Amino acid sequence: MDRTQKAEMVEWIGGVFDANTVVVVANGGLTVSEFESLRGELREAGASMKIVKNRLAKIAISGKPSEKLTDLFQGPTAIAFSEDPVAAAKAVKKFAKDNEKLTILGGAMGEEIMDVKGVEALASMPSREELIASVVLAITSPAAEIAGAIGAPASNIAGILETLENREAA
Repeated sequence: MDRTQKAEMVEWIGGVFDANTVVVVANGGLTVSEFESLRGELREAGASMKIVKNRLAKIAISGKPSEKLTDLFQGPTAIAFSEDPVAAAKAVKKFAKDNEKLTILGGAMGEEIMDVKGVEALASMPSREELIASVVLAITSPAAEIAGAIGAPASNIAGILETLENREAA
């Protein structure tokens, strides 16, 4: 990697930490197929993963709120990241649960620095889509109940009128 490529990588890593939720993981001997499986799970969740050079990552986050993560970049590390605040954390936690070779070290969400417990707590939160669905349900449920309540008396009146009409005919 020449100097220009390193500068581009530093800029890219800095941008990832600025715009995404980032989970730093230790790759303790994952095979290529296991790593590709992890990347596939992340992709399905709307997240990505990149193996980073520790020295370049430390340079990229220096002077930023995520600089406190500098100590995590030792040994073989990778970063999982997503725009959705919980997607990367959920996918990494799920994969780490089934594979002991992957260890969550910590993470960052904007200016918030998270330790392992923070990342796991973030992973247990509902995703953006789940939150949107619950808000939509909360908004539409009362509207459906109101529509049903308004429509019910009219149907009751129609039923009563039909019954009265049948009595008169008899």
